[in-house]
Amino acid sequence: MSRGTIYNKDTFLTNVANQLGRKRQTSSVSLPKWKKSPQYDVFSELSEDALLDEFVKQCEAIHTEVIVTEMKEIQKVCEQVIHDLGGESLIYWEDPRFIKYGIDNVLEKKRETGMDIYEWSSTKGTFNIEKAERANIGLTFSDVTLAESGTVVLFSDKGKGRSVSLLPKTYMAIIPKSTLVPRMTQATDIIHERIKAGEKPPSCINFISGPSNSADIELRLVVGVHGPVRVTYVVIEDE
Repeated sequence: MSRGTIYNKDTFLTNVANQLGRKRQTSSVSLPKWKKSPQYDVFSELSEDALLDEFVKQCEAIHTEVIVTEMKEIQKVCEQVIHDLGGESLIYWEDPRFIKYGIDNVLEKKRETGMDIYEWSSTKGTFNIEKAERANIGLTFSDVTLAESGTVVLFSDKGKGRSVSLLPKTYMAIIPKSTLVPRMTQATDIIHERIKAGEKPPSCINFISGPSNSADIELRLVVGVHGPVRVTYVVIEDE
């Protein structure tokens, strides 16, 4: 069977429709126009600076450190955060933004000191996952950032494995201020519009709100149950 080929689709869908006691829907479906859309009202009046303030406030509640810096200080800040997170080993995305923001210089400097620095490779399969499992720090950029929940949204791709933000002991996200939006409502709109424009959707979309945690046992919050036990966000105010 070739990839992307679906066999017996029409027969299957017609059978499902028959079992539901109705005719099969074959024409396109139009989204309804709702009279009320309260999901768009949340933080709708806030400026980009005010959204950042809300984001920082929320991150305090989810045990996540936020460092806000300017473009000219980003390399120095990243170097310090890597040190504060324990150094040792780091895995990061194959992402041109590391070059754009000069962070590749920081990583190269760390590599020269003997630190294990590894860039995710689309050609190395499970070896990438093994490196992520052993890494102390996972490093990515945020593609969309949600002020309401302190969430970074990551669009996985060939060079951007989801393991980078999931398997290392700690996690660090670089957040361009321009990626800030009020909440998940805007993030899903962005994804929808990209697909509508013909873009290939990400292989995986991750919504990460601080370090892993659970309150399943007697409602007692435990941070660091699975995935990163410590998370730091670095917000770049200007470009």
